[in-house]
Amino acid sequence: MRIAALTLVVTAAMTALQAPAIDEDVLEGYLKQLFPSATSFSPKLSDPLPHYKAFHQIPGTDKWETLGFAFWTTEIEPDERGYNGRIHILVGMDVSGVLTSIIVVQHHEPYGRFSIDPPKFAAQYHNKSIRDPLKLRQDIDAVSGATHTMTCATRSVRTAARDVAKALLRPEDVK
Repeated sequence: MRIAALTLVVTAAMTALQAPAIDEDVLEGYLKQLFPSATSFSPKLSDPLPHYKAFHQIPGTDKWETLGFAFWTTEIEPDERGYNGRIHILVGMDVSGVLTSIIVVQHHEPYGRFSIDPPKFAAQYHNKSIRDPLKLRQDIDAVSGATHTMTCATRSVRTAARDVAKALLRPEDVK
């Protein structure tokens, strides 16, 4: 009985750290939003950190180039928690460490509807380098009354993007 209860708790904890359960077609739609010019995506890779690769076939050839990487903030920074739990954000980053976009996919934040849900929140990350501050009230606008939610979301994007860049990019390629 105790082993079964412990197994259930561990399984629930591990599931909470993963990306939200979404349909493969929905995921591909999100990836396409992050990388509109991509012609294909890898399955989720786990080495050295969980991520997807976005590819583009060079026209008139059988050669492919990597456009960038997509990753869940909750898989890179699982301990980051908003006011009411984890904020599941899918981040796109090109091969030079520039964010293509972010998508807030799931959260339980009471202030999300006017802080992290509106498109203008995600739009602030478009073309930001991982070398930019990516800090609330510095280069990311804040909404009064939703400070904790926005701080958590911003910090998780910043930290996850920099961790992925360290793991997958060469420092000399980062803009």
